[in-house]
Amino acid sequence: MNKKAIKYIIVILMFIFCISITNIVYAADNKNTTNTTTKQNTTNESRTTLIELREKEAKSLDNYVEIYGSESYGLTAYILHKVQIFSIPLCFLGIIIGAVHKYVIGIRHLESNERGLALMVSFITIAIICQVLPLIFTIVVKFGRE
Repeated sequence: MNKKAIKYIIVILMFIFCISITNIVYAADNKNTTNTTTKQNTTNESRTTLIELREKEAKSLDNYVEIYGSESYGLTAYILHKVQIFSIPLCFLGIIIGAVHKYVIGIRHLESNERGLALMVSFITIAIICQVLPLIFTIVVKFGRE
């Protein structure tokens, strides 16, 4: 493969890795902290916000478990929903990179023109799959188990 293609793949993988890490929120209970300085107030406010975010995500996961009637189905639906949300910007980024290859760089280099078209088609396909997969999962689980 070309060095540029490897660089793009590495950037995309790093982007996916960063997105997957941002959903993990660790927060501790703030019962033992004191509010004597501004720095501590800011820390307590941020901890409170993190705790609220963690509780919100836990409630969302519990709602999925309740809706689907099983912990494994609920977790799968929750993950598919997150993939559906985060696939949109990732696929737009891939389509933009493909368009740059096809319409900007591809004017002078025909192999880059073909690569750009392949990138755009593959990212559009990935976007469609990521958007339809939660619907298919819901249909199969809700109506297939009866």
